[in-house]
Amino acid sequence: MNQLEKKDGIKAIIKTNRGDMTFVLFPEGAPKAVENFTTHAKNGYYDGLIFHRVIKDFMIQGGDPNGTGTGGKSIWGTPFEDEFSLDLRNYYGALSMANSGPNTNGSQFFIVQAKTAPPQMLEQMEELTEMGFPRECIEGYKKVGGTPWLDFHHTVFGQLIDGADVLEDIAAVRTTPGDRPLYDVVIETIKISE
Repeated sequence: MNQLEKKDGIKAIIKTNRGDMTFVLFPEGAPKAVENFTTHAKNGYYDGLIFHRVIKDFMIQGGDPNGTGTGGKSIWGTPFEDEFSLDLRNYYGALSMANSGPNTNGSQFFIVQAKTAPPQMLEQMEELTEMGFPRECIEGYKKVGGTPWLDFHHTVFGQLIDGADVLEDIAAVRTTPGDRPLYDVVIETIKISE
């Protein structure tokens, strides 16, 4: 499966007060993360929550009912384990689980907004191709950018397929010193279609 080419399957439309972003989800690579996110979405858990952390050229983060980055539970009531796949990477537009360390997934998620990957990391990846590091991964990061240092630390469970302009608009909002938008960026609702 090529993450950057997949367009079919379960989709999530995150409707915000600044526009809509559409993602294709990856239940085959991250079944628990997809189940958690889609169940929360269908139950209205995310409705009215904000993107509480916005860092331009890095990511935007939401899904915390407290609006501070300190809260949120999984649909099971306890944190769930990470789900890592060689096929799922933190490319630009990746939808990933936010966490506070290994196996601490709850309800928070982020969307990667970095349009370039650090050149020194790409060089290190190139050096690892002789040891089997996937060239497709390097090409993906060169093509669209992203945050390769988050791979195998944060579960990737979706990829942006429409609404990059909205992601860019949100990433450009003015923020306070704690990376919180000056004016709330609100998740109005998240629609799931299968």
